[in-house]
Amino acid sequence: MPYYDSPVDGTRLHYIDHGPADGPVAVFAASAYIGHEMWEYQTLPLAEAGYRCVALDRRGHGRSDAPWPGFGLDTLADDLHGLLDHLDLRGATLIGHSIGTAEALRCVTRHGNGRVAGVAVVAGVSPGVVRSPGTPDGVDPAVLRADDEVFRRDRAAWFLAGVDAFFAAHLPGNEVSPEYVRHLIDRCLITGPRAAMGIRGVVAALDIADELPGVNVPVLVVHGTDDTSAPLDRTAERVARLVPDSTLKVYERGGHGLFVTHAERLTADLREFIDTGAARSTALTAAKADA
Repeated sequence: MPYYDSPVDGTRLHYIDHGPADGPVAVFAASAYIGHEMWEYQTLPLAEAGYRCVALDRRGHGRSDAPWPGFGLDTLADDLHGLLDHLDLRGATLIGHSIGTAEALRCVTRHGNGRVAGVAVVAGVSPGVVRSPGTPDGVDPAVLRADDEVFRRDRAAWFLAGVDAFFAAHLPGNEVSPEYVRHLIDRCLITGPRAAMGIRGVVAALDIADELPGVNVPVLVVHGTDDTSAPLDRTAERVARLVPDSTLKVYERGGHGLFVTHAERLTADLREFIDTGAARSTALTAAKADA
């Protein structure tokens, strides 16, 4: 299985690398608690269509090692950039979901655009959902601390209780099978309590509004109207306003789990965005060669 060592502290990190090596490159950063498996409705069809799909298991998630330290946004972004370096990827489109969007955006603002052609922000919690200087109308931190205690007592019950809201499953067309729900929760529970609380801490501290005007690659923002985890007006709409080159696509009846309920539409939108970035990267490479 493919592994590489974190450039920060040597933690062994797992990733998948599917599709042709010479295809347009998409690099996926997953949601909290779960590894690359969440992206199956995007990575499989894209790889089958000739795209190179790389997806990371964040430290403490999936098949990656689970160290005690390292749960800060800079470290997670450095881990992601380390994967780009490890595979020597160029012209990659970074695709993040939920907290994975912050890792992708920080990867660009921290490391530049030398390897990145664009960023897709899918149901992101960026630029922040908890009250902070950059998000004054965010969730009261006390509410999050109380939820942390519920999570600590029984993570399995916490995940199950949140299924309907996560998928907006009460809305027409958003039904998911009990079998899939069980599968996803099982994958989430592979992430141990330390990593789970670590990533919750990243979400609680997230406040990246100030750095978004410095994102110097095109950004596709995809969000659902019924995302209760990351309300549209506090997240996606703000990202679209703050990033200089951004496109916002809003999915009606989409919840946080739109990567499942709206899978075909999301995959098609990602494919179009990847193609645009790949064409731009090729043109820039050609221009440099001619200079």
